[in-house]
Amino acid sequence: MSSSNASKLLVNGVSPSKVGVPANTQLRAIDFLCARFPAIQREAWLKRFDEGRVLNAIGQRIEPTQRLLGESHLLYFREVTDEPTLPFKAQIIFQDAHLVVADKPHFMPVTPGGQYVQQSLLVQLKQQLNLSELSPIHRIDRETAGLVMFSVRAQDRDAYQALFRLRQVEKTYEAIAGVPESSPLRLEFPLTHKSMMVEDAQFFRMCELATDEIQEGEPFNSETWIDCVERLDGRDSAMQTITPSTPALARYVLKPITGQRHQLRVHMNALGLPLVGDQFYPVVKRAADELDDFSSPLQLLAKTIAFKDPLTGVTRRFESRRVLKFN
Repeated sequence: MSSSNASKLLVNGVSPSKVGVPANTQLRAIDFLCARFPAIQREAWLKRFDEGRVLNAIGQRIEPTQRLLGESHLLYFREVTDEPTLPFKAQIIFQDAHLVVADKPHFMPVTPGGQYVQQSLLVQLKQQLNLSELSPIHRIDRETAGLVMFSVRAQDRDAYQALFRLRQVEKTYEAIAGVPESSPLRLEFPLTHKSMMVEDAQFFRMCELATDEIQEGEPFNSETWIDCVERLDGRDSAMQTITPSTPALARYVLKPITGQRHQLRVHMNALGLPLVGDQFYPVVKRAADELDDFSSPLQLLAKTIAFKDPLTGVTRRFESRRVLKFN
């Protein structure tokens, strides 16, 4: 089996991960993996070896005691012990020979990570469609619901990803936050918010630099167009529970020009309008690895996506069938 064919293998919908082996290493396979991934118990690795889920670069099963001299890398299949089950399912709203477009629920990660592997959108789609080369063209936060596009074939992936790099994709999000006058700023919509975003001291968050922290020549790296389109009240079908103490809320449309991590959440928080259900902004309400409260999803939805297909020349536009609902 060639190296390229080995990468197409699937075990329960999971494609192999790859880890490089240092040149001239004298370590045995089990010792190398335990040293490289200390958070994974030795017994877990031995179980993977026993089940044939550790392979060499050309997809051949290897033994835990095998010396790695001459091996360039190893392939292994990720798993999570006692992985939580998500009580939601994604919907496929489009599929052809080149693209798959899925409508993702809140709380579902796009790719395996942290405590989720089998429950990730990518793994579930690979299992359902038996497409070993399926790969996300872009990402949205695990907490965000809505549209995610996937490339079916590896040779097409770059053509689609280039659309995002060149900003040739128009994405529209919906969000729910406080009414404009609840912000301490005097806001007039529509508006465009720009800022320099960097990783926060808490690795799972992002933050904006203050003006005096920005280096000359780098005024901003994130930009979003935002409009307040509707004030919500008890007559709105999306409002499930209205009481006299319920804060006044509004629906917003957001169009990201750039694609920084957590960009829309950070920008709305910077405007004094943090999104309903946001567990990280303005303050952290739960740890990154803490179990989710499914009753309070983040009120952010990737609603539409439009672009000219680089392979077919067809103008594409997709729309999520989901509706923001909250308590």
